[in-house]
Amino acid sequence: MPNRLLGLILGLIVSFYLISSCIFVVDQRKFAVVFAFGQIVRVIEQPGLQFKLPAPFQNVIFFDRRIMTIDNPDAERFITAEKKNLLVDSYVKWRIIDPLKFFVSFRGDERLATDRMNQLIRSALNEEFTKRTIREIISEQRDQVMQGIQKKVEDDAKAIGVEIVDVRLKRIDLLAEISDSVYRRMEAERKRVANELRSTGAAESDKIRASAERQRCNFGRRLSRCTADQGSGRCSSDSPLCRSI
Repeated sequence: MPNRLLGLILGLIVSFYLISSCIFVVDQRKFAVVFAFGQIVRVIEQPGLQFKLPAPFQNVIFFDRRIMTIDNPDAERFITAEKKNLLVDSYVKWRIIDPLKFFVSFRGDERLATDRMNQLIRSALNEEFTKRTIREIISEQRDQVMQGIQKKVEDDAKAIGVEIVDVRLKRIDLLAEISDSVYRRMEAERKRVANELRSTGAAESDKIRASAERQRCNFGRRLSRCTADQGSGRCSSDSPLCRSI
């Protein structure tokens, strides 16, 4: 009796293990890839309860189907059309759209996928920056740069089973030595403009003073004439000269 009870318990344990190893649930945020002896048997994209053979005959691996972010902590250096060095901080939004291609390309390792996409984005950034000036990159054509990067990496990304959802430039800075030279040039330009304004103002001031001095001298001469004419009786208060004074 005890042996039969022990056998029953062992049988229930084995049955439970077999059943649990044959059943798995696919979350709506995941893809499932079923393998049989290292070979891909099927890819499951629909969520719900699924069945497979027990291990080691079949195994299952899950991949995230949500949008993920690549945000490098360090800014990267790029050269513009003016041969100026820029430090660029960017991030990428991506997701898996073909788990079969993704697994074949990277054996399911997201770190390898991240390294590959970083290479694609870096190459596209370099190509976009080398044909534009700093002014165009910072203000005028920033949106065009991001759209151009996304288009350039689109086909390569699909080939490895992923989609580049968005590429954004968070920060663009000049190198420290270039920033110093730019600030010095801006300071010199501001000083030149200030000097021009001061010299223009001084010239205008001299003109106004000269005009006022001429008017003062003319008034003095006319006043002297009027006074002399009145003294000699040749000028009355109704004369044009006296009225103008």
